[in-house]
Amino acid sequence: MSGLLALLDDVAAIAKVAATSVDDAVGQAVKASSKAAGALIDDAAVTPKYVQGFAAARELPIVWGITKGSLFNKLVILLPGALLLSAFAPWLIAPLLMLGGAYLCFEGAEKVWHVVNPADHSAKDLVEQKKIDATLEKRKIKGAIKTDFILSAEIMTITLEALPDDLGLPMTALSLAVAGLMITALVYGAVAVIVKADDVGLAMATDGHLGVTRATGRAIVKGMPGFLKLLLIIGTAAMIWVGGSIILHGLDVMGFSAPYDWIHDVAVAASGHVSPTFGGAAQWFVTAFLDGVVGLIIGAILIPVVHYAIEPLVGLFSRDKAGDVSR
Repeated sequence: MSGLLALLDDVAAIAKVAATSVDDAVGQAVKASSKAAGALIDDAAVTPKYVQGFAAARELPIVWGITKGSLFNKLVILLPGALLLSAFAPWLIAPLLMLGGAYLCFEGAEKVWHVVNPADHSAKDLVEQKKIDATLEKRKIKGAIKTDFILSAEIMTITLEALPDDLGLPMTALSLAVAGLMITALVYGAVAVIVKADDVGLAMATDGHLGVTRATGRAIVKGMPGFLKLLLIIGTAAMIWVGGSIILHGLDVMGFSAPYDWIHDVAVAASGHVSPTFGGAAQWFVTAFLDGVVGLIIGAILIPVVHYAIEPLVGLFSRDKAGDVSR
């Protein structure tokens, strides 16, 4: 009996240590993943477009398919990669972050370009809208998972960089896993709510027993298109701002501190022209604005590079590979 009690004490002690470790991992994950807020906003803002044009019954299955792909990206591919990176090549973290930041700048600047010059995209979108079928659904999910991979890589790398260096491999792995789960649940939970909000509003407007319920439903239905546009604007701005910020920070880490220091000095000087109560907010706003300007410039430079140099090379490689397979 005494042996059983001793075993139960040992199990309780182990459970207590495990619970403490999980609590610590959750705390570290929340603290570190908050650094990736801009990429999170962009991820949540970009995803709803992948369900546009599909029947209401297919919206949640599409979101769930993207969610499963996102979890696979984060936990099966990126988490082990991040741990190997931190263990054997920590010097690669800054360049990889900058590469991801450049991608965010390009994506954001391209969205701005499509707004300025919509003719490029409208014909392609019209063709896609006429082919709403199961094949298109699979393609949309695959495309969303590819985009998620880039954003997830950025999020996991930012999270890894924000974790303490002395955390240890097991706790680092647990913190990254917890961060990946929380981020995915937060982003795609929000996406699911967003894409079904108009259906909920329509049900409230037509079946509500109270006048206030029907009025709220009508307001939701009328407001959702504008909300989605606002969300897309916020996501694009966050993408450009985060991308520029990551590149500037990476340059600073690699020894090219002049741009980062100049923006910091300008932001500090601007904060001195407002009351101390709003000084911190003013400094943050000026820093974010200038980071965004840098991100937009970098993205604008990358648009022709990607479309006229990188994409043709990738296409040539793909054709050569297809030719080798056919032979």
